[in-house]
Amino acid sequence: MTLTTPRVRTGRITFFVALAVFAQESTWNLYDSQVPPLLREHVGSAALIGALMGMDNLLGIFIQPWMGNRSDGTRTAWGRRIPYLVVGMPVAALLFVLIPHAAVSLPLLVLVMFGYALVANSFKPIAESLLPDFIAPERRSRANAAVKIASSITVIVAALISLFLIDDFPKLSFAIPAVLMLVSVGVLAWRVRDSKSPAYQAALEEDRSEPDAQPRVRMRDVLIDIGRDADRSRLLVIAAVFAFGGAWFASRSLVTNYGIETLGMSRGDAGGLTLPSGLAFLVAAYPVALLAERFGRLRLILIGMAVFAAAMVLGTIVRTPTGTVVAMCVAAAGAAAFMVNMAVVLWNLAPSARVLGTYTGLYTVGWSGGGFLGPALVGGMVDVTGWPFMLLDVGVVTAIAVLLVARVAVLQRRRTDGRVL
Repeated sequence: MTLTTPRVRTGRITFFVALAVFAQESTWNLYDSQVPPLLREHVGSAALIGALMGMDNLLGIFIQPWMGNRSDGTRTAWGRRIPYLVVGMPVAALLFVLIPHAAVSLPLLVLVMFGYALVANSFKPIAESLLPDFIAPERRSRANAAVKIASSITVIVAALISLFLIDDFPKLSFAIPAVLMLVSVGVLAWRVRDSKSPAYQAALEEDRSEPDAQPRVRMRDVLIDIGRDADRSRLLVIAAVFAFGGAWFASRSLVTNYGIETLGMSRGDAGGLTLPSGLAFLVAAYPVALLAERFGRLRLILIGMAVFAAAMVLGTIVRTPTGTVVAMCVAAAGAAAFMVNMAVVLWNLAPSARVLGTYTGLYTVGWSGGGFLGPALVGGMVDVTGWPFMLLDVGVVTAIAVLLVARVAVLQRRRTDGRVL
């Protein structure tokens, strides 16, 4: 896909997209950390609490690609993304503020949780799709790195709110991320018109060249096109996202139990094993984007996944708390190469500017699907191999993703269309 419209100030639009993602993820991270205690007041079963907390991921698998596809076909003077954000983000902010107030009864709390998850999932891929709308393919890695850094910082923001405010101001604390979201959407509505984006202009040009075609490419047609493509690169990319997403989420969600069962740590100490790795991810995110633009995204992704798998082997060999922390830090740095660049690869494989939002949603399907099933798969492997080999089990799942991306790299070397991945 070649966009020939006037050059866009990439730093400016990257800031606005990062601001929108930062505001969204601030609510999601506080939601993940503070809604379980609200449920615990009404529900004694940890399994049921986990199922209710997993509701948002399950909704996202279905809603995000559909809403991304809906926005792809929207044509307004404001563009195709901003109208959805201007409506969706304030509604999500209101529902988020209502969550602690709804905790007076379980049915009301679950209803508000469902409403928030439904609305917030609806515009999540739309905000992220602004990046490929404005940024040229060769510059998307560094822009996506900035967005990922903004997203990662929200973990710290949520932790600070929990640490300093939640005990004394349990209801007011939920208003802080909501206000951030309102400020973010206000800035976007004021400063961004995605009707001027290169991808939107390219989509309009495609509309004019095919006067009998509908602006919106049906989701079914997108899936059929991917499934029937003899090249298989797009299908393999989504499968790789699913596999590595499973490995990543398994390494995060099972490491506390690993620390307890294998390293003899307390629950609190084991829960802190991944904290330094968050900083490692922040440090690595932008450099791996620059290296990917210089040496090739698929090459950097393969190196990053190899580093991640090697770190899992290191953690298995050096079976101490310090060794595990070091392994998780090295793994996070390697994972940054995948997380920053893989969405860009899928965007750049999109056959048309008219389906960028749909492809953002499909990336989410792979990532969320991996997050949903990966921990269960690795947990089943642990039942067979034992907790001491949990990290090695994660490495085995990572190896599947490596093979899938390696195949994509082989297919891309055969291409002759000059497409930038």
